[in-house]
Amino acid sequence: MRGDDQQQSGMFSYISAEQRVKANHPLRAIRKMVDAVLKELSPRFNRMYAKHGRPSVAPEKLLRALLLQVLYTIRSERQLMEQLDYNLLYRWFVGLNMDDEIWDVTVFTKNRDRLLRAQIAQAFFEQVLEQARGRGLLSAEHFTVDGTLIEAWAGQKSFQRKEGNKPPEDGGSNPTVNFHGEQRRNDTHRSTTDAEAMLYKKSRGSESKLCYLGHVLMENRNGLVVDTRLTKATGTAEREAALQMAAQIPGGTKRVTLGGDKNYDTQDFVAKLREAAVTPHVAQHQHARRSSAIDARTTRHEGYAVSQRKRKRVEEIFGWIKTVARLRKTRHRGRKRVGWMFTFAAAAFNLVRMGNLAVATA
Repeated sequence: MRGDDQQQSGMFSYISAEQRVKANHPLRAIRKMVDAVLKELSPRFNRMYAKHGRPSVAPEKLLRALLLQVLYTIRSERQLMEQLDYNLLYRWFVGLNMDDEIWDVTVFTKNRDRLLRAQIAQAFFEQVLEQARGRGLLSAEHFTVDGTLIEAWAGQKSFQRKEGNKPPEDGGSNPTVNFHGEQRRNDTHRSTTDAEAMLYKKSRGSESKLCYLGHVLMENRNGLVVDTRLTKATGTAEREAALQMAAQIPGGTKRVTLGGDKNYDTQDFVAKLREAAVTPHVAQHQHARRSSAIDARTTRHEGYAVSQRKRKRVEEIFGWIKTVARLRKTRHRGRKRVGWMFTFAAAAFNLVRMGNLAVATA
C-alpha cells in the first residue's frame, strides 16, 4: 500500500542528538580524541581571551567546526554555517544544542583569525601526535620526507611587474591581458592577489602556477605525519625543509633513517644528513650524466629497500590533503594562513588514520 505524502510544519522530538548518532559512527572516535586534545589546550585558550566583555565563539566549538569542514570537504565557511544550521550530526560534533543560533560567517571568520595569530594549529597538531605516541603508533627511527605543490588562490593575470604596471585597456573584473613575448619571473613579477605566492613548476613539461610548497615528515610504521612545513616555491625549498624537519627528530641511541625520492639525491643534502646522524635512504638518480650520492654503503642494507617501499605512502597523505581537505588549490591567501590550514589538515589526517587503526586492531 502506498503511503501518504503528509506535510508537517512542526516537529517535537524527545531524542537527543547524542542518542541519534550511532555508537559505531566514525565521528565518535574522532570526537573523543579531539575532546582530549582540546582539554590540554584549554589553558592556552584562556590566555587568548580577555577576562571581561562579551562572550566570543568558544574556541573548542570553532576548532570542531573547522575540523568538520576538512573531514567533509565543505568548500567554504559560508556553506559550513549553512550545514551546521540543519545537520544534526554536525551540531552534535561541534557541541551545539538543537535550538542554538548559528554564528554569522563574518564573526566565525574573525574568530578563526584569532586562532591563526595564536598558532593554535601547530599546538593542536602536536597534541594529536602526543596521543599517537601514547598509543605506541609512532616510529622513532624510520621516516620519510616529501613535498607537494599547493596552488595559490591567485590567477595568472595577477602576476604582474613589480614596478611600472599599466592598467588593462578594457578594465572590468576579468580584463584582457597580453603576456605575449614577455618573460615573467619571480624576481621581476609578483601576484597582486597573493604577493607571497611564486610562479613555479615541479617538473619539465608541466604548467607553471602560482603556488606554495607543502612539506611533511612521515613516520614509516603507520604512515602518520609527525612534522609539517609550508614554504615559498623554490627549487631548493624541499631539501631545505627536509633538513629543518630532520633536525627536529628526537635523538636516541640508534641512527634514524630518512627516505625520499630522487629529488633529494644531491651530494650536499646527503652529506648534511650524515653529519646530523641521519642515514639517507633517498632514491638514486638513474641519469647517465649525473652520479648518485647514495652508494653501496647504503643500498646493500635490507632497510634501504624497505624505506623505498614505505616512502610511497607519503603520497596517500598528499592525496587526502588535496582532495578531502581541498588544499589542491587553497582558499586562503598569504603564507601564514595557508600554512595554518596545511598543518591543521595534517592533524585531521592523523585523527582519521588513528581512528582507522583503532578499528583495525579492535
